[in-house]
Amino acid sequence: MGRKIKSVIFYFLCLVSTILCLFLLGILIYHLFIQGKDYFTWDFLNNFPSRFASKAGVKPGIYGTFYMMALTAIIAVPLGISTAIYMEEYGPKNKWMNLIQINISNLAGMPSIIYGLLGLAVFVRFFGLERSILSGSLTLSLLILPVIIIASQGAIKSVPQSIRDAGYALGARKFHVVFTQVLPAAIPGIMTGVILSLSRAIGEAAPLIVVGAVGYISYLPHTIMDGFTVLPIQIYNWASRPQEEFQGLASAAILVLLIGLFSLNFVAVYIRERFQRYKDND
Repeated sequence: MGRKIKSVIFYFLCLVSTILCLFLLGILIYHLFIQGKDYFTWDFLNNFPSRFASKAGVKPGIYGTFYMMALTAIIAVPLGISTAIYMEEYGPKNKWMNLIQINISNLAGMPSIIYGLLGLAVFVRFFGLERSILSGSLTLSLLILPVIIIASQGAIKSVPQSIRDAGYALGARKFHVVFTQVLPAAIPGIMTGVILSLSRAIGEAAPLIVVGAVGYISYLPHTIMDGFTVLPIQIYNWASRPQEEFQGLASAAILVLLIGLFSLNFVAVYIRERFQRYKDND
């Protein structure tokens, strides 16, 4: 009887906490919408930043964010998933592998500014990539790589051993078992980790400021070696100004960032659900 009461109390506390968080989030989004809706226009999306609020826009920030996230995903997602596959399916289970696993877990909790300093020292200065989109993408890739690896490992571990044994019993080699049975079954969990990691990266400003993203830019990047800005830095730049018009511009830019984030999550969730249905049908 006591365990049942504790379970009901715990359920109630979790429910209240969830409702409270959603309520506060709703208030925040409503406030942003009220403050930024008058500035959320086509001209705002298509103009360059300006010291005049009536002419300011986020076009370079949108392009920079898109290029940054696309290149970061191209670099980090295959590398993170491949690392997880090796560590779970091919790597030896010894003390060195345990040490690597501990370090990966520690890196997942490191402050983002540390990755910014690392990117500045390694990519900008040592490799001479300058303050470019490539430097920023490599820095963000380092930031989200541990999260992708840990999430992918958890998804691969959750695949029942019986699936592997059935493949081996039919004469399949390890490569075919991993890539035709284990990996498709783990894709929903892997996509969850990818969603979380990219959602973190799209809102980062501190590491990009360190590696050279600028708050004001009057051109669009055309190559990965061009200078750049991103929406979080543009938002920070406007929010730090005392004029009320720029506060409204910052709110409108946050709405643009939220729309991009929700769109990214929608695509990733759709892909995950497709794989989940495929797995359930099998």
